[in-house]
Amino acid sequence: MNLKIAVLPGDGIGPEISAQGVDVTTAICEKFGHKVEYRYALCGADAIDKVGDPFPEDTYQTCLWADAVLFSAVGDPKFDNNPAAKVRPEQGLLAMRKKLGLFANIRPVETFDCLVHMSPLRRELVEGADFVCIRELTGGMYFGEKLEGDDRAYDTNAYTRTEVERILRVAYSYARRRRKHLTVVDKANVLASSRLWRKVAQEIAPEYPDVETDYMYVDNAAMRMIQDPRFFDVMVTENTFGDILTDEGSVITGSMGLLPSASTGEKTPVFEPIHGSWPQAQGKNIANPLAQILSAAMLFEYFDLMEEGALIRKAVNASLDANVRTPEIQVPGGAVYGTREVGEWIVDYIRKA
Repeated sequence: MNLKIAVLPGDGIGPEISAQGVDVTTAICEKFGHKVEYRYALCGADAIDKVGDPFPEDTYQTCLWADAVLFSAVGDPKFDNNPAAKVRPEQGLLAMRKKLGLFANIRPVETFDCLVHMSPLRRELVEGADFVCIRELTGGMYFGEKLEGDDRAYDTNAYTRTEVERILRVAYSYARRRRKHLTVVDKANVLASSRLWRKVAQEIAPEYPDVETDYMYVDNAAMRMIQDPRFFDVMVTENTFGDILTDEGSVITGSMGLLPSASTGEKTPVFEPIHGSWPQAQGKNIANPLAQILSAAMLFEYFDLMEEGALIRKAVNASLDANVRTPEIQVPGGAVYGTREVGEWIVDYIRKA
């Protein structure tokens, strides 16, 4: 297979983890006889500093050229601490999602046996937890009509039937490939937009008789994820609720540095770690590259290259079992491995497999 990949390293630790994701992707392509071509592009604070736009037109065109985007992270404290800033790195991420029509964000939440002890939840609650959060990305308050004044402000949580139905069908397709259980998360007892979500879900659920469908208010879902995370198989929800719930789900594993994600839709899909840019760690070679590397696994699996994705996952698990880990997940007294060293170990494992 010939793969064209746009690489958007972004800000903070982005370039460091991006390099490991690219190296692993290259090693897999060499191992399985695929050809890969990379093109690098600017985004986030780096793009603002260089061209004044967090998602410039050149970057958009590079994404359109590619079969897939390997994205890392955006964000910089100089914008976070300036409420008057008119242009922000995160606007580049929103623009990318909107322009590429990326309406479905897929976030797996999976525990690793050797790291269960690091979860904030008790072992008996979290062990074996394995579910997927599917978040709608292009509607809701983030993109609805807004007003921001000194004495009054609002964000409109607007959805259409088409937007709701298409994300529900993505969720059902995942549920059919997994344990056939879908939870629709909303706030239908209060919000009109949520009542539309529930109405549409109830209308199309009979088309998927092999999938058990249940409905849960978002506050209850947030509690259930802590009390009994193994209850969930696939959950689907709107943009704002999904943003919050997926971050809650991410800490169940014990480290945000372990979880990848995919954003898919109308044009080029994007694969990225769920964590942020962690600017405090920039240049220190301490950032965990595993989420970026597992995002590469999701990239291969998107193109039905399942054996390639499986080898990446096997290599990641082997590195954890061998205690080849960055500091935040290393066992007491374990050897010191940095971002580069973990990536190099995994590449070497793939080449020898």
